[in-house]
Amino acid sequence: MLGFRRKGTYPSTVTGRPDVIVFETGEGGSGAEVHLEERNDLDQEHLGRGGVHHVAFRVNNEEELKQWIEHIRTAQLPNSGFVDRFYFRSLYFREPNGILFELATDGPGFATDEPMESLGESLALPPFLESKREQIEAYLKPLDTRQ
Repeated sequence: MLGFRRKGTYPSTVTGRPDVIVFETGEGGSGAEVHLEERNDLDQEHLGRGGVHHVAFRVNNEEELKQWIEHIRTAQLPNSGFVDRFYFRSLYFREPNGILFELATDGPGFATDEPMESLGESLALPPFLESKREQIEAYLKPLDTRQ
């Protein structure tokens, strides 16, 4: 569905399980790979502590994202349609086991509303969340940046 190619396999760490299959797309080494281990002995996915909320894949730009939206719709997968996240554009859809996939553009990026030299020093919020800044900041825990 997403255009990955089978690259190879390696043994599962779980005795008696099939090999893990490695799929790749484009260039980029491990950053362009998905390692798939079939585990039909596990419960269906559900959100919670330690769980995966979603798996994100990049697309180059909004034009490519719109092509993916049409591809996912043609495959009749329930999806979010085009979502503008201010810093990037996305499409969300679920695979049959319920895991949420995201396809997201590279841009416009996080340097759209703060200078590059101070990027990441304070909490940047998209305009649609600015009215909730106080609530959001109240739930954040400080990061220990000491090395």
